[in-house]
Amino acid sequence: MLSHLLLMRHAKSSWSDGSLSDHERPLNERGKTAATNVGAALTARGYALDTIWSSDSKRTRETAMRLIRATPGAQTVNYTPDFYHAGVQDVLRVCGITPEPDGALMLLGHNPGWSDLHQYFTGQPHDYPTGACTVLKRVPKGPSDWLDPKAWRFVALILPRDLEA
Repeated sequence: MLSHLLLMRHAKSSWSDGSLSDHERPLNERGKTAATNVGAALTARGYALDTIWSSDSKRTRETAMRLIRATPGAQTVNYTPDFYHAGVQDVLRVCGITPEPDGALMLLGHNPGWSDLHQYFTGQPHDYPTGACTVLKRVPKGPSDWLDPKAWRFVALILPRDLEA
């Protein structure tokens, strides 16, 4: 059973190589730092990741790897093309056909889907910049369906700009 659900938009990507497709754009230096800082902040606050379900774009793959390097212990990453520019219903469909993992799960993807996902689970709209990470905690004795928003309590919204020295 999940204890925490984390929603994260990939860190800031590079636009320096115009020959790359959107899917193949990597992180820029700021994005690399932000992904590492968010991973360290999650670990320091007790929200270390166990599993990441991620879009298969280059920038989400790089974000996932930096998060993992900042998190002690073993983690699992599953990449799915269905998360690439997915909307809320697409994400819920993919998650609904996959068994609920244990521990802390991160869903890692793109806007506008991830800002909509934040609103779906929290009931609150919010600007969702690159690297934003929503932390949700399982409600004791809440609904058994982990995709039901009532199963979660909003804990924090971590923004990379708040982690800069």
